[in-house]
Amino acid sequence: MDFSLDPQTTELRERTKRFIAEQVIPLESELDHHAHGPSETLRKELIARAKKAGLLTPHASIEFGGLGLSHVAKAVIFEEAGYSCLGPTALNIAAPDEGNIHLMEAVANAEQKERWLRPQVQGLTRSCFAMTEPPPGAGSDPAMLMTTATPDGEDYLINGRKWFITGADGADYAIIMARLENTAPNSADAKSSGPAATMFLADMKQTGIELVRNMDALDQCFTGGHGVIDFKNLRVPAKDILGKLGEGFRYAQIRLAPARLTHCMRWLGQARRAQDIALQYAIKRTAFGMPLSQHEGVGFMLADNDMDLQTARLHTLHTAWLLDQGEKCNYESSRAKVVCSEAEWRVVDRCVQILGGQGVTGETPIMRIFTDMRAFRIYDGPSEVHRWSMARKLVKAAQDNQ
Repeated sequence: MDFSLDPQTTELRERTKRFIAEQVIPLESELDHHAHGPSETLRKELIARAKKAGLLTPHASIEFGGLGLSHVAKAVIFEEAGYSCLGPTALNIAAPDEGNIHLMEAVANAEQKERWLRPQVQGLTRSCFAMTEPPPGAGSDPAMLMTTATPDGEDYLINGRKWFITGADGADYAIIMARLENTAPNSADAKSSGPAATMFLADMKQTGIELVRNMDALDQCFTGGHGVIDFKNLRVPAKDILGKLGEGFRYAQIRLAPARLTHCMRWLGQARRAQDIALQYAIKRTAFGMPLSQHEGVGFMLADNDMDLQTARLHTLHTAWLLDQGEKCNYESSRAKVVCSEAEWRVVDRCVQILGGQGVTGETPIMRIFTDMRAFRIYDGPSEVHRWSMARKLVKAAQDNQ
């Protein structure tokens, strides 16, 4: 691989770095009173600033108002955006909107793109992705999907409950995963009895959708927090099916690999910021007659952090490069997600230790980074599920080669 950046990406990286430092970080204090993520007022201010700087929705196609970045360029720019907890919100690349924009560009028809995608790329609207359900419904195992879609004339009636739905509060539209009523969850003959899962598009303010509550969570960096949603006879016309009937799980894979990588990128930026703060603290703070940085135990932690940061960056860049070559990267994105989520978490955890008492208070951004990042090892698949999936693929490949 050639790790050099072209002049356009280099210029964009530096512009993003300046924008985050000068326009975004000064607004981080506005988060102090919002338990469920940045307020809509703050989001709109950040969006306006990014638009003025020419940095809004950089991953979207030029046709819809984005910058049309490659996956490798995204890896570079998203890391810089992630240096602030508000950076992804400002650039309109935060979850779930980043993944939904990618999915809509790949699957939606022309009418759906004009109705839902174009205003979203412009930062005028937000979305949510309604997949996860309470037990016994779908979680890490999507085959347990319980939400149903019942044909009713030219429409479908959606019924079910979803939870952990990021950005639900205040979202303008939802992508809803549901199974046709005549198919059974987790059934071996689901395919033979009918389409297993379908994606439906729906405006969030219409009758049949209820935001039951927002769930308190460790993280406070996603606008709209994480909600519980009830669908009660939500009427969705057939024209609002996203893609084809019964192809929901396949489309989820289109969304999944780039979305996993997006988290690797943004949390790499946060981990790098934690390392920068810890490094400066270790240089200035003295104990037992010398700066902390001269104590071997602290120095080792700083060195381990640098190694973990570089490991995460290389996994991200390599997977991004493969995506740019047209690979699906289901395996590689799983590998990167596990490596990055655990490596970046180790970095932040060590930074808390280096700062001592300051690390567990709001005196620096590290406490917020620590609490925000913990969920990274869970969403988009827990590390354990990814390891299990990877192991199955490794064993199958070995058996096939015998």
